[in-house]
Amino acid sequence: MNKSVRNNLYLILFCGITGAMAGGVIWTFLKMMSVGTAFLWEWLPEQVPIPCYTVLVCTLGGMLIGCFRRKFGDYPEDLETVMGKVKAEKTYDYSNMVVLLLSALFPLLLGSSIGPEAGLTGVIVGLCYWAGENLSFARQNAREYSQVGAAVTLSVLFRSPLFGVFAVEEENREKEILKLPGTMKLFLYGLAVAAGTGFYMLLSELFGAGLSAMPSFPEMEPDVLDYLMMVIYILLGCILAKFYFITHGAVKWAAGKIPAVVRETVGGLCLGLMGMTVPMLMFSGEEAMGELIEDYTIYLPLTLVAIAFLKVLLTNICIQTGLKGGHFFPIIFAGVCLGYAAAMMVSGDAAGHGVFAAATVTAALLGAIMKKPLAVTVLLFLCFPVRLFLWIFLAAAAGSFFTGAKSPVKKE
Repeated sequence: MNKSVRNNLYLILFCGITGAMAGGVIWTFLKMMSVGTAFLWEWLPEQVPIPCYTVLVCTLGGMLIGCFRRKFGDYPEDLETVMGKVKAEKTYDYSNMVVLLLSALFPLLLGSSIGPEAGLTGVIVGLCYWAGENLSFARQNAREYSQVGAAVTLSVLFRSPLFGVFAVEEENREKEILKLPGTMKLFLYGLAVAAGTGFYMLLSELFGAGLSAMPSFPEMEPDVLDYLMMVIYILLGCILAKFYFITHGAVKWAAGKIPAVVRETVGGLCLGLMGMTVPMLMFSGEEAMGELIEDYTIYLPLTLVAIAFLKVLLTNICIQTGLKGGHFFPIIFAGVCLGYAAAMMVSGDAAGHGVFAAATVTAALLGAIMKKPLAVTVLLFLCFPVRLFLWIFLAAAAGSFFTGAKSPVKKE
């Protein structure tokens, strides 16, 4: 067998193994998070009734996270930072794998308004480099495996096979980490994502899922009112995105003035106070979104508007004060809240119009933040009806152009 064919077979085999390994790590992490969250927020409060429990736990937890970060470093790192290191340093440090896992897990257990994708991306990429440097046949393709691992992580977490591929490819469009022919690259991505998703689903079937799936919105047929209101919905998404950018900069500046440990403690205090006042603001938002879809009529439109803006603010507070993780899940929840509020204001009932409003507001919001309309569209297939594909894409594209060609959010 000639060397080129043998290398390609190794690449195919190891991409399948990488995908399965990523699926297993993700399931294990999410299961730990689920068990820990149930213990901290359900079992323990029932056994030990303490006044202001949420504020106390979040503040103390923030302080402990601050001590952990001061000792071990500023983790977890987001996708852009991780892939930037892969490009610049041709590797990713995997010697502190336990630190990466714990730094990603602690804020999620605390109820921080974040998603798990940021921390898990670094863990999977680190494992890919460990394999690449410890297995001789994998060494020459270690960077390729890291990119595949990142794509699998996002795809499995968001239950959207195409999202991870589009997000990672667009992130590395100019970096060209995965230098392979288009057909071969697509095959490797597909193989890895299928292996990761399959192994994750197998473990979930055998031992229970670790993370609630993003709820699905009911099918609907847009009507004239929806089309007439689309520009307003896009504008609302862009306004919320602008608020995201403003609060991102303001909170980042303020957090930079506060010393380590105190900064995380203040972040925990803010999380606890806001969470005690409005419990829906805590955690990543997918479970709260399911409750919203079922019982949106119990909220006043202005209440949902307030929740949307407060969710964005709290997400930035958590990320900038060190209780950090991903922002996709909470931002989607905020967009849905604002969309339902807009539909209720327009028609007095969000039963039919709310789905279209939530989809277009959220798409414009994510489009403005991510600047990746196609990735936004495949991400939102996670929960919105497929028949809204065109309108979601148009809203995401409009959002990406409305606030400028480049996102003002810089790498952390």
